[in-house]
Amino acid sequence: MTETRILGLLISDRIKEAGRTQAVLSRHARIISSRLGFHEVSEDKCSRTGIMLLHLTGTPAEWDLLENELGEIGGLQVKQLSFKY
Repeated sequence: MTETRILGLLISDRIKEAGRTQAVLSRHARIISSRLGFHEVSEDKCSRTGIMLLHLTGTPAEWDLLENELGEIGGLQVKQLSFKY
């Protein structure tokens, strides 16, 4: 059976949490095949809140480790979407 996992992140304060979030993502960069972020309020202004989607490669154990590390960051919500086929 094959599994594909996507993580959704809600960052409540990008300015405060960006450093820790980026450090965790950088440590796990080899299992992140796609990363998409949204934070624009308008053409002239960015929101302090951000949403990020991550498509993961690697193994379920590696995915769980990334998810656990992200879950330790205050002000960050992590949701998992998993497809098994």
